[in-house]
Amino acid sequence: MRESVKERVKEILTHYLEQNNYRKTPERYTILDAVYSTTDHFTLEELGDKLVSEYNFLVSRATLYNTLKLFMELRLVIRHRVQSTTRYEACYDNNGHCHQVCTMCGRVTEIQSQPVADAIKSLRTKRFHKDGFTLYIYGICSSCQAVATRKARLEEKRKNQKNDKKQ
Repeated sequence: MRESVKERVKEILTHYLEQNNYRKTPERYTILDAVYSTTDHFTLEELGDKLVSEYNFLVSRATLYNTLKLFMELRLVIRHRVQSTTRYEACYDNNGHCHQVCTMCGRVTEIQSQPVADAIKSLRTKRFHKDGFTLYIYGICSSCQAVATRKARLEEKRKNQKNDKKQ
């Protein structure tokens, strides 16, 4: 992530904490740095693991949850609830994008689609100011398709072998 974006989100956090007389804790700033050093979507557990392994910084699950909640209020992080999991991503300087969600493994990948972005931008809304968008496209990723194909071929092979033994 560009350093200028990291500096800007730190300024936003600092300004908010000062204006509301909240403490400027090292936990908040370290979590913010870890979030904006992540290039992919992440779970609470993955963020906690990253803080331990890369920052040697242990924080409680409650601290992570409450800090991410604050970041969502400041519009620095967005939460995605896909299938049975909750994933987060840094969203400052990101007005909108599309996600592919595999319905088998749950993997979420970001895709860029200028026609979709243009359509959303030109969409007229009444009494509503658009800030951005998120679009989810559900399907099966190529890895899961390959596994399913291999499994189907194996089942077909077993079925044919059973039929050959009966005859």
